[in-house]
Parts: sequence; structure tokens; C-alpha cells
Amino acid sequence: MTDANFQTLLQFFKVMANESRLKLVGLLAQRECSVEELAALLQLKEPTVSHHLAKLKELKLVQMRSAGNTHFYRLNQDALLDLNKSLLSVEQVVAQENPIAPDAWEEKVLRSYLEGDWQRYPHQVKLREIPASRRKRRVILKWLVNQFEPETYYSEKELSDRIQRFHPDAATIRREWIGYQMMQREQSVYWRLPEAEWRSEEKA
Repeated sequence: MTDANFQTLLQFFKVMANESRLKLVGLLAQRECSVEELAALLQLKEPTVSHHLAKLKELKLVQMRSAGNTHFYRLNQDALLDLNKSLLSVEQVVAQENPIAPDAWEEKVLRSYLEGDWQRYPHQVKLREIPASRRKRRVILKWLVNQFEPETYYSEKELSDRIQRFHPDAATIRREWIGYQMMQREQSVYWRLPEAEWRSEEKA
């Protein structure tokens, strides 16, 4: 999404984030109205209605025709459809030039719950507490399980000893890993599964 399109999208949401303007659009979608009619229907003063119409005209969402000294307004449905196609599609909203990093929220969770430099010195990190929120807990579990080597088998004692370097409640963490299929267990032997096989938050 170009900067110009982003600014247009931002202006659209600003304009439409007003109850009176939303009602105006609803009325004009049904029929053509004059300022006087709109003022009566919305119980607003005519200058106020004119101000709202001007904001809608900036986005070309309303059209005007003159009949003598009276101006009639109607919704420009073509402009609304064009705006929807060019700016309001999911693809366009996602495709911003400077998107927020998808892992920014996860990093915030890690900073909140991990004590120490979890990026450079992960083996010196302590987990302050296991999050109550399942969404946050999954972030912590993901980070913890990635401290274990793939295709490596661990006895339950060995796994628990290593977990306890981060947090004393090894049993809960082991159980959560199994629940999310981050690890597999067979006869007290554990191993890390590929991330593609992990359960989503909703299915865990």
C-alpha cells in the first residue's frame, strides 16, 4: 500500500468514525436529500449537516445536483465500491510498506516474563512465572522448547533438570508441551517435534 493510499484509508476511517456522518451515509444510500431534509431527519442544524457533507465530499462519497436554489445530495455508490476494492481489501490493508513486525507482540511477552538477556544468553534466563493467559503461555512455551535440540531424546529426569534451570515447575511445562504437541513422550522419553506439527492455541 502506497503512502498516498494509506493516508486516504486513514482519512476514510476518520471521516466515518462519526455517528452523524454514518447516519448521513445511511440516509443518502436510500434516497436523495437536501440539506434541509437531512437536518430535520437527523435533528441537526443545517450548517452542521453542510460540514459533515463537506467531509464526505472530500472522499467523493456524496454527489450533489442543483435544482434551482436547492442542492440535493446522494451517496456515490461507485466511489464507495472503488474505495472498497482499492483500499479496504484484506490484501491492501495487510500490504503496508512499513508493517508492524509480526513477532513484536511475542517479544513484548518474552521481555515481560523472562528475566535476563533471552536473545544473547538464553541459558542464563529465568522464567518469572508461567503466564495465566493461554496465548501468552504459548509464547513462553515456544521459546522454552526451542532451547532443546531437535531429534534429541531426553529422559524425564534429564528434561526436568534442564527445565528447572528456567523455572521450578517442570511438571506443568512438560504437560503443556505435550498438550501443544511441541514435544512427544513415549515411556518417559521425550523429544521435540517440528513446529509444523504443533497444535494451535485453539486446539490445545
